[in-house]
Amino acid sequence: MPAALDRPCLEPDAACAAAARARQAQLTKPPGSLGALEDAAVQLAALQRTAAPAVERVWIGVFAGDHGVAAEGVSAFPQAVTGEMLRNFAGGGAAIAVLARALGATLEVVNLGCVNDPGEIAGVRRAVIAPQTANFCTAPAMTPAQLDAALAAGADSVRQAVAAGAQLFIGGEMGIANTTAATALACALLDEPPLALAGAGTGLDAAGVAHKRAVVERALARHAGAASPLEKLRRLGGFEIAALAGACLAAAQAGVPMLVDGFIATAAALAAVRIQPGVRDWLLFAHRSHERGHARLLDALHATPLLDLGLRLGEGSGAAAAVPLLRLACALHNGMATFAQAGVSGATAGHAA
Repeated sequence: MPAALDRPCLEPDAACAAAARARQAQLTKPPGSLGALEDAAVQLAALQRTAAPAVERVWIGVFAGDHGVAAEGVSAFPQAVTGEMLRNFAGGGAAIAVLARALGATLEVVNLGCVNDPGEIAGVRRAVIAPQTANFCTAPAMTPAQLDAALAAGADSVRQAVAAGAQLFIGGEMGIANTTAATALACALLDEPPLALAGAGTGLDAAGVAHKRAVVERALARHAGAASPLEKLRRLGGFEIAALAGACLAAAQAGVPMLVDGFIATAAALAAVRIQPGVRDWLLFAHRSHERGHARLLDALHATPLLDLGLRLGEGSGAAAAVPLLRLACALHNGMATFAQAGVSGATAGHAA
């Protein structure tokens, strides 16, 4: 295990959490009536170590990388799309670019390696590891050195976010065939068959999904000897998936809340939690993806997402869409009057309507 992964995760501030719960109990509303918005405010208060949580400064890191398993015909789109989308991200035309602008968030795009390499692009950080991972049906997806580089790329993004004063980190991804890699990784981590987790990805039909399952089954059989979560990630993941896992670890070590996106980001988050269980405390979950298998990953992480909108784009788009809810949760927590301040009678214990 790389030395950076051994650093302990910070612990949420229990006193701030208790104070936030106590404040919620005194606000002018029936206890618990704001549901998940209350829970989110309390969690953010504990993670940010403050009585007044906020998510105005948001950092979105999008990691792009190609996958050798694309050679197995598991995607509805050609590999050239990964490099083309890097230009689209930088040009502001991608969904996550639009969402970042609307939120006033910082968007960092990181090129970890794609077959259709666009070269230097203004607004894209080059951290190229290789043109693509190996086809994990025939070899481990990454060498140990490549895995370390991908993990470090995610940690670097978090370090930049911390230096910029970010209050929330979002990790996104782009890479043709990465739902296949995420499915294989999830199956290995959960000890589940591909039948339970493999979905349509970017739009496969029933025959395409069946083929994807068969490909994942071959990969799982080849790499059945991978014992540790880190080794499963190396053999079955991708550059961008490993970068997301590295970002999760780094965020927990630095004390930055991380809002997890959809199926691929959640597979990476599960890998990070299996590597260091303390990571789980620092994760909030944005949405339940339409992608088959995401619900199972959320269950494994005991996660209740904020949204369920049938999203399956990736890029961090679902997480970005949930940021306004977190901002409202903070506004309510910080701005509502208490019963005493408003001169409103509170509920009588045991007799609240």
